[in-house]
Amino acid sequence: MIIPLSWMMMVRNNIKFNVAYFRLASFIFIIETLIALYINDSIIRPYIGDVLVVILIYCFIKSFLDVKVLPTALFVLLFAFTVEFLQYLNIVEKLGLQSSKIATTIIGTSFSWIDILTYIVGIIIVISVEYFFQKEK
Repeated sequence: MIIPLSWMMMVRNNIKFNVAYFRLASFIFIIETLIALYINDSIIRPYIGDVLVVILIYCFIKSFLDVKVLPTALFVLLFAFTVEFLQYLNIVEKLGLQSSKIATTIIGTSFSWIDILTYIVGIIIVISVEYFFQKEK
């Protein structure tokens, strides 16, 4: 995946720690970990977990960078799409990581169009919440 030069320049000039985003990212990470370890159902793990993962990545980025909402959200969405495409290519097996529980959980093992949809839903939630709170300020 090629990161646009303009985004890289924006990142370099906007390093700033944000406690609120870091706390939210930490909280979502704990939820995601609990889902991965203890929930094996047909709704929460495959759908809610995928919605939350893009929100987690977004919050993690915003924890350390003071960057605009839309470019960051689109970057996260492209990242999620890239990971999903790598699943389509069976990257876990090609890297010889199929026996690693951590690798198969984090990277995933099977492509799904539903996952693409859940990532889009997660990013729509991010953008909606961000613009709601920006409007309130």
